[in-house]
Amino acid sequence: MAFEGLSERLENSFKKLRAKGKLTELDVKEAMREVRMALLEADVNYKVAKDFTTKVTDRAIGADVMESLTPGQMVIKIVNEELCELMGSSEARLAIANHPPTVVMMCGLQGSGKTTHSAKLALKLKNEGHRPLLVACDVYRPAAIKQLQVVGSQVGAPVFEMGSENPVKIAEEAVKYAKDHGNDYVLLDTAGRLHVDEELMLELSNIKSTVHPHEILLVIDSMTGQDAVNVAKSFNETLGIDGVILTKLDGDTRGGAALSVRAVTGKPIKFVGTGEKLVDLESFHPDRMASRILGMGDVLSFIERAEMALDEKKAAELEKKLAKNKFDLNDLLDQFEQIERMGSLKDTIKMIPGIGSKVKDEDIDENAFNRFRSIIYSMTYEEREKPDIINPSRKRRIAKGCGMQVEDVNRLLAQFKQMQKMIKQFGGGKGGPKMSKKMRRMMNSNPEMAQKFLGNSGKNPFGF
Repeated sequence: MAFEGLSERLENSFKKLRAKGKLTELDVKEAMREVRMALLEADVNYKVAKDFTTKVTDRAIGADVMESLTPGQMVIKIVNEELCELMGSSEARLAIANHPPTVVMMCGLQGSGKTTHSAKLALKLKNEGHRPLLVACDVYRPAAIKQLQVVGSQVGAPVFEMGSENPVKIAEEAVKYAKDHGNDYVLLDTAGRLHVDEELMLELSNIKSTVHPHEILLVIDSMTGQDAVNVAKSFNETLGIDGVILTKLDGDTRGGAALSVRAVTGKPIKFVGTGEKLVDLESFHPDRMASRILGMGDVLSFIERAEMALDEKKAAELEKKLAKNKFDLNDLLDQFEQIERMGSLKDTIKMIPGIGSKVKDEDIDENAFNRFRSIIYSMTYEEREKPDIINPSRKRRIAKGCGMQVEDVNRLLAQFKQMQKMIKQFGGGKGGPKMSKKMRRMMNSNPEMAQKFLGNSGKNPFGF
């Protein structure tokens, strides 16, 4: 995940501050020097890194911090606040036209992910109750129209295309079509180039002056580091963008683009691509990202992912079983499927306060659920419903059936009993929003309990 290296460097710097009961001005300046180096290594723009550490230093050497009983924590609080400010303070929402449709122009360099993220945005809008229309304005790249049609069908959004017609004409006709057919969002997938050039900018400017988009979103690849910031600056100066979609934030990018782009362009990051699936698009929350960078987790995003992955029908059935205290291994299988729908296990765990910053990627086995399934599928239906009947001879048979060891079967059953205890602590059959609130309070106030919930009893959080 992005920012991993930065998080580690910052955590090491702050450890030294926490260890001191009283801070001197020299202590703060040395810590900020390390923070500046960490930011530069994360590919943050030099001027941005320098201005950031100067602001933090000026605030940190004030009387309120230096005379505080916990000066180290106060400095970290200031860093957190300044990180939020650097990335935009609050969530920047997508524009909504007073008179639909809302026209959103997607632009960026070739290969940045415009077409895919147009579909991702369409899906996100659909899930919010809107009726988006995707528009194929890239008439130059081979198979660009076909690609948009494919991803459009995958998210269930209609695609408007006119072949190799002039992109300006296509955009104009698409807006008319949307008005006639009740589409409240028009997403223009425009052409890109390998680099910024006059021909590209002229075409985009013509589209802008013709259809007057309510929102111009620049899609940039966070893997390109400082180049991404330079691209954003060029597009903004020529076209006047309203916001940024930052892609590939799930990769091993150092994250500097996310910290630099708003400071350099003055435009907010509105969405981030967090994976290859079409559901992997999230609204960008500066405060949550700052918490993740500082190793504090992101419990709100964790809860949102959980609620999105929730199967309402199965949840209702599970609620009835919980009320009767009949949670069994078949239900556990269903829970695994819902957790997997939340996305990468590594990314999900890193959102949990008190755990995410301590768990290394190599300690998390993404195939853990497959091993669980293998063991459970080797059981009879009666054994899944009544795990207590599984005696030593049954365990040997189950282990042989799935090609694993008896110890693995024992570990699964132990994890299952732990989960049963956790469910009782959550309140049994009191599901739905109340359950989410209890989980939210538990994650915030008791990370050790959250760690037990994940079963951190071995090489990785699921005991394998």
